[in-house]
Amino acid sequence: MAKNIFSTRTGDRIAQANSVAVLGLGRFGGALALELEAQGTEVLGIDADEDTVQSFNGRLTHVVRADSTKEEVLRQLSVHEFDRAVVGIGSDIEASILTTSRLLTFKRPQIWAKAISEPHAEILGQLGVEHVIRPEHDMGRRVAHLVLGSILDYVEFEDNFVMIRTRPPAVATDRPLGVLQLRDKYGITIVAVKRSGNAWEHTTAQTILDGDDQIIVQGTKPQAETFSKLP
Repeated sequence: MAKNIFSTRTGDRIAQANSVAVLGLGRFGGALALELEAQGTEVLGIDADEDTVQSFNGRLTHVVRADSTKEEVLRQLSVHEFDRAVVGIGSDIEASILTTSRLLTFKRPQIWAKAISEPHAEILGQLGVEHVIRPEHDMGRRVAHLVLGSILDYVEFEDNFVMIRTRPPAVATDRPLGVLQLRDKYGITIVAVKRSGNAWEHTTAQTILDGDDQIIVQGTKPQAETFSKLP
């Protein structure tokens, strides 16, 4: 029987504000849980496999073997007290959906859930999950942009908005950014620059870029990509 591993005495808030429940400690959930822990976040890791749980023993704040598809088990583990929960279960779609459904009945946790396919993502969205994650799909799209060569890093947000790391094209060099009117001409904004041997810094209207610099460009996807391909 799972034990309430977060409560200390009656009346205490069980899950701390800076804590996350991670349900499913496979490659995605396990890596996420360890990264959260490294950032100083208290993590409750839950997995149904004993060997997996043992591999995280001592590496996470709390780790327990449990069946996350059962509501009473999640309540005994105080998951309903958490503000944030991540469902990292991917290969067992039924377990993923059942676990997510149980979490949604609690009303409290803000839920991130991993999906391994478009139908899986669609079902999670229909259940009411606001944050559906498709790691392989998203990484594939991101790497596709990097393979093209002109983009050094790529982050895509909602509404077709992106931020990319690239080199400045000739139209953005040798004169202050304030006189180049890049937003009017290309629909983008250069928000940061990294010069060789230096740290990243915000750009200003007086910033003059060199062709060897790295820059962060923000804008819509087609505008930012077009700008990154300029000679």
